[in-house]
Amino acid sequence: MGKIIFYEDRSFQGRHYECSTDCPEMQNHFSRCNSIRVDSGCWVAYEKPNYTGYQYMLHKGEYPDYQRWAGFNDCIRSCRMVPPVSPVKTGLGSITFLNYNYIFNYPCQNLELNDDCPDLNERFHTRDISSANVMEGYWMLHEHPNYRGRQYFLRPGEYRRHSEWGSTTPTIGSLRRVKELN
Repeated sequence: MGKIIFYEDRSFQGRHYECSTDCPEMQNHFSRCNSIRVDSGCWVAYEKPNYTGYQYMLHKGEYPDYQRWAGFNDCIRSCRMVPPVSPVKTGLGSITFLNYNYIFNYPCQNLELNDDCPDLNERFHTRDISSANVMEGYWMLHEHPNYRGRQYFLRPGEYRRHSEWGSTTPTIGSLRRVKELN
């Protein structure tokens, strides 16, 4: 069981809302979010209702202003608790990316990872990812190299298009496996 508290003002001031389960709509509880305290668990906060918009991975700790969680603004409208990480068979998470040629609709390149990658372009000479298959573990994709920019949280499963993980473009700069959820 996790617990997260959202505050309207910086440094944990103003109206607040405490959450211990997934919440698809939080607009009725506060108008803006300028600080967050994660008492337990690991959470993904979303800029828009129904788990859409910018995504932010939040581990246990204090975030006195939205820049501390790499926020683009003070808008949080939904949140989801990340389920506990189950032991992974290989000891590592595993993710496969597949690029498609949209003109001819056939696979072009298959990239498999089981470790963090701070610069996808440097390692694989590409930044465009058309689909993903998360076989084990949880992953955080980042828009830019070195884990910067917009974040996209992927659970185990198949993602046939970049829009399924919340991105408007197939461009990914880096990714890392979610290792600690406490």
